[in-house]
Amino acid sequence: MNKKIVFFLMASLFLASCIAPASPTVDSGKVNIVATTNIVADIVREVGGDLVDVQILLPEGTDPHSFDPTPQDIAKVAEADIVFANGAGLEDFIDDLLVSADAAERTVMVSHGIELLKHPEDEAEDHDEDHDHEGEEGDPHTWTDPNNVMLWVQTIEATLVSVDSANAESYAENAAAYILELEEIDAWIREQIEQIPPEKRKIVTDHRLLSYYVDEYGLEMVGAIIPGYSSLSEPSAQELAAIEDIISSLDVKAIFVGKTVNPNLAERIAEDTGVKLVYFYTGSLGEEAPTYLDYLRYNTNAFVKALK
Repeated sequence: MNKKIVFFLMASLFLASCIAPASPTVDSGKVNIVATTNIVADIVREVGGDLVDVQILLPEGTDPHSFDPTPQDIAKVAEADIVFANGAGLEDFIDDLLVSADAAERTVMVSHGIELLKHPEDEAEDHDEDHDHEGEEGDPHTWTDPNNVMLWVQTIEATLVSVDSANAESYAENAAAYILELEEIDAWIREQIEQIPPEKRKIVTDHRLLSYYVDEYGLEMVGAIIPGYSSLSEPSAQELAAIEDIISSLDVKAIFVGKTVNPNLAERIAEDTGVKLVYFYTGSLGEEAPTYLDYLRYNTNAFVKALK
């Protein structure tokens, strides 16, 4: 983890140096920020505190894979001092939006520098025209592991300092305090997952989005209904039959479905196989998970309850 942070800090400082210095918004005296998702926004607020004014691009509960920005969104981004996005291919709309808003030089991808995980089938899928390849460089869902979000915090802190150096000490204190909270919840997640017998730690999801979580905490991703990183991909009949075979042969206990995706396929497979559906938070915070820390608690409790 230490080597990861050292490398990531170097990348963060480089990114921050590429952001043109800006004065905080005149009206509020705060740094005017737009974040693509409410998860990114929550982390930015933790680091920025009262010194930042954060607007969110995607409405709560919106699937980031399918979002289509409006002219009002373009105007919002055009007026921002900084734009924070997940990056790594999650926001398919981002390139066109940044060109329209002339905001590319004021944008930071918080997942930049994280080594993206790739599934063994990725190389084959790169040649399969039936799949959406939004995340073909690797899994963009880096936030599912709080260890990655610790690295987000480093990037956000460095970027805020680059545009508002007068408040560098406050940003550093906020970042350090939040990293401590992330370390605590990381330890808590490990304790919870230990309650699941090893032979029952098999995960099937609606699409491939839990790679970082299962890799970090000792679960096993045995399949996904949509064998890709985007919820917009469409599985073939053969792929649906294959996932039903996996569920039956491995005695999988549940299919985990994101609250922002259409559950029709998952419902059909659950009916065919007799397993239960368990809903969890994926790309958006919500009523039962209003903060990122709540998001991690909610999902971990859902996994443990369903698999234990």
